[in-house]
Amino acid sequence: MRRVVQYVQKELKTLPSESGTWEYVLRSTNLDAEAPNGRVEQVPPAIEIRSLAPGDDATAFRTLNEEWITQYFTLEPKDRETLNDPVNSILLKGGHIFMAYAAGEAVGCVALIPMRDGVYELSKMAVSPHLRGRGLGRRLLQHLIAQARSLGARSLFLGSNTRLKNAIHLYESVGFRHVKRETLPPMPYSRADVFMEMPLD
Repeated sequence: MRRVVQYVQKELKTLPSESGTWEYVLRSTNLDAEAPNGRVEQVPPAIEIRSLAPGDDATAFRTLNEEWITQYFTLEPKDRETLNDPVNSILLKGGHIFMAYAAGEAVGCVALIPMRDGVYELSKMAVSPHLRGRGLGRRLLQHLIAQARSLGARSLFLGSNTRLKNAIHLYESVGFRHVKRETLPPMPYSRADVFMEMPLD
């Protein structure tokens, strides 16, 4: 099996590069991931992460977020405002939405929303249920952090909930730390009871 993986990796490296897509696919795809029992997992799909532009179809951004929010909580007014019109609520305010695609299907997303003085909110992160636990959330986070640094962001913050233990552990693993609610900009979600921040400067 490992010889096959090595062969595939070698062959992919010979393919032409377009805007760095193949290099990113090679870096972000774990071709020989192992399950906890030591057995080789099904090969995860190649993932491409792209920014959502104002003219793009934002349906997947809404449906991916509605799926996880309604699974654990209820949609709040701010959720509806943001998900029903992400162009005006995020993009035209200087924010960014990053979409993850596998074989042309939108399978994940995350938003970067400017607040004040180089402070950005990490919001509306979602991963398709069939790909959870396979590293896609981490890839999205790493991509967002890199983009935030390139924009000159000083820090990131987020609000989460104690029920979302896996998400909180992921945030901690990439450098977010727990802070008091009052140290952050206003949080419009009643479900938020975990508050985290990550300095970037």
